[in-house]
Amino acid sequence: MLVFDSRAVGNKLLEIRKKRGLTQVELAEMAGLADRTYADIERGSANMRVETALRICEALQITPNEILTAENLSLDAKRSAEASSNTLHQGTRGRPQYSFCLSQLNIKARDF
Repeated sequence: MLVFDSRAVGNKLLEIRKKRGLTQVELAEMAGLADRTYADIERGSANMRVETALRICEALQITPNEILTAENLSLDAKRSAEASSNTLHQGTRGRPQYSFCLSQLNIKARDF
């Protein structure tokens, strides 16, 4: 299940970064981002573009699935993601918008 919760994604990035023994400044530099931009992403106060997610994943040597799917989140983050995914958002003109699972796309950071 794809996660749309910026805080859950940020918490996962924090967890992975700390496991790698990196500071926010070091990771931001490795990903080619401003320190403040990465800090905002990790706090969940900023959304990131696909290109940014891929750059961060490449710097951490992980796949996007590891930060963007519920299978790789903590129990609290999973509950938050499930609650978000259970809500069907209406698109323009009343047509429903459907989410997709990134893991089905088999996207890897090194593919870009």
